Amino acid sequence: MQTLLFLILFPILVACLLLFVKRTTLRYAVVALSALAIGGASIYLLVQYAFEGAVYFAAPSEAAGLAMLAIEMVLALFIIYMGAKFRNYPAIALAVVQAALIVYLEMTFPENLQAAHNLFIDQFSIIMALIIGIIGSLIAVYAVRYMETYHHHHPEVRDRQGMFFFVTFAFIAAMFGLVFSNNLMWVFFFWEITTISSFLLIGYSETDEATRNAFRALVMNLLGGVAFVAALIYLAATDPASGGIDLARVLASGDTTLILVPAVLIGFAGITKAALMPFSSWLLGAMVAPTPVSALLHSSTMVKAGVYILVRFAPIFAGTFAGFSIGLVGGVTFIVASAIAISQNNAKLVLAYSTIANLGLIAACAGVGTHMLVWAAILLIVFHAVAKSLLFLGTGAIEHRIGSRDIEDMEGLIVRMPKMAVMMFIGIAGMFLAPFGMLISKWAAIEAFVQVPFGLIFVAILAYGSAVTVFFWAKWMGKLVTVTRGVERIEKGFLEEPWAPLYIITGLVVAAVFFFPIISSTLIEPYVLAIYGVTTGLAQANIAIMLLMMALLLLLPVSFLLFRRTVKHLPAYMSGRPATADLRFAGSLGMTREAQTRNYYLTDYFGEARLFRPGAVVCTVLILASWILAGVAL
Repeated sequence: MQTLLFLILFPILVACLLLFVKRTTLRYAVVALSALAIGGASIYLLVQYAFEGAVYFAAPSEAAGLAMLAIEMVLALFIIYMGAKFRNYPAIALAVVQAALIVYLEMTFPENLQAAHNLFIDQFSIIMALIIGIIGSLIAVYAVRYMETYHHHHPEVRDRQGMFFFVTFAFIAAMFGLVFSNNLMWVFFFWEITTISSFLLIGYSETDEATRNAFRALVMNLLGGVAFVAALIYLAATDPASGGIDLARVLASGDTTLILVPAVLIGFAGITKAALMPFSSWLLGAMVAPTPVSALLHSSTMVKAGVYILVRFAPIFAGTFAGFSIGLVGGVTFIVASAIAISQNNAKLVLAYSTIANLGLIAACAGVGTHMLVWAAILLIVFHAVAKSLLFLGTGAIEHRIGSRDIEDMEGLIVRMPKMAVMMFIGIAGMFLAPFGMLISKWAAIEAFVQVPFGLIFVAILAYGSAVTVFFWAKWMGKLVTVTRGVERIEKGFLEEPWAPLYIITGLVVAAVFFFPIISSTLIEPYVLAIYGVTTGLAQANIAIMLLMMALLLLLPVSFLLFRRTVKHLPAYMSGRPATADLRFAGSLGMTREAQTRNYYLTDYFGEARLFRPGAVVCTVLILASWILAGVAL
């Protein structure tokens, strides 16, 4: 239990310390050492509990519960104050409703708000802890130098780096608390801390746009918070056989019809937190924040909390029409968000929509909820976290160097910033190419969906959505590796750039390919076995195919080395038009023009204006259907 408490409390101590650290060099030292300690403790947790199954701890609850209640009331007052200051009345109303429900819960059912064990650890929470402790900490280290450069480029933004790093480490602590809590009251407390943290980080620049988007995120997540409290009231008011607010007992309860209503309400909270449609706009609005915030929200905190809770409740959803509706919300989100990403040339928006799409796929797996789909969902969480954190941080580094986040402006990055281009190439490959993990996970999901009733609906969604993802990832990858002439290299040496976190995360993306069978057999398969009584894994034949793909992929860079001296450089071929080495060709009327390449974005077919509203309407209907179906099941 000491390791769990360390991971929850130590980041809070670091957060308080960073409020008073002003010098960048000292801040970097504190953040780097703290990241080393947090990452090391996460790995120690793996070593200590990987083979133990679920282990529960009777952490003291009375004092902690009172402290949490007091903090929740303070946070409600803070939201009301900020809502009044910026005249955001929906935030005020939701904060009042949520606080009133919490007080009602505490006053009416005090005897039912105790769990036998408040903390726990199992293989799934170990996986989440590794993502939070390693990826989250590396993002914090990267953020130190990034924020220094950010304020250099944005002198109009008030320098509040002390607050920024305080909230960042509080965010990390809250995520640890969330995945280690067995008491659903504690889960809700940490859930709300992540909501407030995201609000503060998104609004960091204090511009009108940032403030507006921060409140959008706050309001949408408060909606989920109200649903979460309603679920707690339902559980506390029902027969103790339902498990009350003890997460393990709730999930183990045999009365699925009784548990389904609170599970669907908590699932709704997960949908809002994971930014699935129709709530995806808050995550898109979060792109106004500094890049480390985007990376933190997308890879190791916030949205991962949403899919974490959905996967936890997957056994309750399995085999129910309400769960099927939640799965369809994820499926529709996957295909619509993937299609909208085609129309985006802003790199951060491409990453945002692809994140929403992949979270939708995870939610689809959790909603249908079979043991094979839970296995695939956890694999998706792992691979998405490492690849997407690399892409967000890489995009931030590129933007600082070239002054743009437009994909078109990244043409020829392999010449201008070769190391960064290689890292971005690996990150993009990790999202859709074999033998990287996202493709493996989708492969497993298709195999699992085939075996469930009406599963062909999801197979079709996954097939078409995956084809669309190839389109927008290939466009970006092509721009990165296009060899352009006459451009200046703007990248320093390997050790001169402060990109150590990027190098480490790149290594993690590659390592995940080699070690995913071990990750599966050691952590994911035992968790699935413990929950369902049966487990699954990738067949040996499929692993052999994956290794063959990996070998063929490695031949490409080797071939460059073998034929480097004999290669011939030829001028560009312009369909019969004469071209020069600097890509100029004879155009009409004897005019010499410069050759230019540009991607198709097909805005008229795949733009936000055309697809977002229909997708949001369909998902809203499906969410309402899940509530109705859960009520009917009673």
